[in-house]
Amino acid sequence: MHFVAYNRQAAADYAEKWAFGRNPAYFNFDGLGGDCTNFASQCLYAGAPVMNYTRDTGWYYSSPDNRAAAWSGAEYFRRFMLNNTSVGPFASATDIRYLELGDFINLHNGFEFYHTLIIVGFSGGEPLVAAHTNDAYMRPLSSYHPRSFHGLRILGANKYE
Repeated sequence: MHFVAYNRQAAADYAEKWAFGRNPAYFNFDGLGGDCTNFASQCLYAGAPVMNYTRDTGWYYSSPDNRAAAWSGAEYFRRFMLNNTSVGPFASATDIRYLELGDFINLHNGFEFYHTLIIVGFSGGEPLVAAHTNDAYMRPLSSYHPRSFHGLRILGANKYE
């Protein structure tokens, strides 16, 4: 396998472009549990364009009916990013203080991960995020009130040569 560096700026630029809109190349899951992780996956793919087509446990999108749960589900997205040792992007669980542009934050309500945010800037050290479902861009992280925040630092991606 070959390592692919994560283009953090490309991910953040994608977030800026589509934070208040929907890319017609992807289904909008707003009425079906939310579009936040679908949007996060699109941003990630803009910065690390390698999908993992492993049925059931991969991270990919071909159509609304042909996609991995990790593409559009917060819990599955986090699990895939932390456990992926094959093709596609991978991440480490990281304290919010050490995250950078293009990294992700999962919100947890005490029972499950329910929302995925992408970091698109900082103000006084506080992450500013973008998200779908309740569309946001440059929203202060402190304006969210989950039980806990969990950082995902994107380390890169692997692809077959």
